[in-house]
This record gives sequence, C-alpha cells and structure tokens, in this order.
Amino acid sequence: MSSSIYINSKNVFLDTVNSKDYIQLDRVSTIYQALKDSIKKPLKMILLYGKPGTGKSMFLTKLYHDLSSSQIVHIYQTPILDESEFYKILAQDIFSTKYSGELNFTQFMKIVANSDISSIPVVLLDEAQLYSDALMEKIRLISDTRTIKFVITLHKTEKEDLIAKEHFQTRIWETIELENASNAELKIYIQKKLMKANCFDSANMFTTKSVNKIFKLTNGNYRDTNKLLYALFDIYSAYDTNHQLSSVGTTHVSNKLIEMSAIHTGLINA
Repeated sequence: MSSSIYINSKNVFLDTVNSKDYIQLDRVSTIYQALKDSIKKPLKMILLYGKPGTGKSMFLTKLYHDLSSSQIVHIYQTPILDESEFYKILAQDIFSTKYSGELNFTQFMKIVANSDISSIPVVLLDEAQLYSDALMEKIRLISDTRTIKFVITLHKTEKEDLIAKEHFQTRIWETIELENASNAELKIYIQKKLMKANCFDSANMFTTKSVNKIFKLTNGNYRDTNKLLYALFDIYSAYDTNHQLSSVGTTHVSNKLIEMSAIHTGLINA
C-alpha cells in the first residue's frame, strides 16, 4: 500500500464531529431512531447522556442535520455560559428579536409569552454539564412553557448518576443513554469508517485478534479508539516513508504498533 493510503486512513480518525461520519451499527441506529421518535412526542425536555466519547455530540449533530429540512431546529455545540447572552441568542435565533443590551430571564419569558410561532422549535444543547445550575433551572422553566423543546447532552460520571437528580426526574420525560461499543461492534465501526473513505486495504488489516487488543485498551470508547487509530496510521505512514514497512507487515495490524500508539495517546503509561 502507498503512503497516501496510510495518510487517508489516519484522516478517517480525526477527532471531529461531522454527521457524515456517522456509522450505522444496529444498536446505535435503534437508539438514534428512539431519539428521533422522542422529538415527535409532547415532551418538555429530552436528555441524551453517557460517558465522554460515547457519541453524544455526533448524535446531536446528526439530529440537527436530519431535522433541519422539516422543522425549526437550532444547535449550540459550544455552551453559552453567560446568562444574558444565552437569552439574547435564543431570542434572535428563534423569535427574530434582537437585543443590544442585557436581556434577563423575566424579559425573555415575556418574549416567549408573546411569541406566535406556528411550530415548536427544537433547541439542541451540547455539553450541558458546563451550564450553571441556575441557568439549567431557567432552561427547565422555559421548557415548561412548551414553547421550546430542548434536547440536552450531559456526561454521565462515575460519582453520580445524573438521572437521579431531582430536576431531571420531575421535568425530563425521556432519557436516552449512550454506551461504549461492544467488541464486535468496534470491529464493524473501524472497518465501516475506513470503507466509507475507500480505504479497503486498511479495513482488511483489522482482524478479530487486533480489534480485541484495541478493545482492551479503549474499552470500546469511540473517542479513544479514534485517537488510537489516528496515532496507529501515523506510525504506519512514518514506517512507509522510511521504507521499513516490511519490518511490521501490512496484511494485519501489528500488536507492537497498537501498543506504541496506545503509549503515544496515553492509554498505556510508558
């Protein structure tokens, strides 16, 4: 294989969020369909949660892409932490109301009360764990008006189960959890990503044995897997540039190179 193959393969695993990069796995597709179905229900808020790297941002981006043609939908991938700025952006995007000065919660609720939009807009908030508790409480109060529907993503931490928080139990009617890939799903994920980019030779390098090794290192976490494989193909590209591919082979992924990549990305402490 030429070095361009390894460079192309490396770029497949860039740490970006693009709806075109969405990989269909049976379980993931079922969960995503449940999320889409939830949008049609008379729910105030929908919570999408999971550990970092389980695909929450990808789900939200794909949802935005899929809904945009049929209804009003806005996505905020970077949290708007200033409260007045949050209201001003929502007021402008949803109600076409511009404010040059400060906009407080009471003023925003008046805009909501006086709105005459025909359909309920959907607002997608990524990384909502970064919002303050005070702002989250006000977002929940806005959702209670049923004028705006919120879909929020949150990290699930080891220390606390976010679902158990009282404000979620009382106001969020739909909760969808994302998890890491299983061993078998990880192999499909890796190979499908490469084949979508026409990197068929690279896809064929991943045997069950090599994927098992990757799974042990990443526990099936998509973000960690992407980082590992980006580093892996970077190493392959370097070997190819130095005409040393014969020392590692190209028919299947070398365990030695997987371990080197894991050390490089911090999954193994050298």
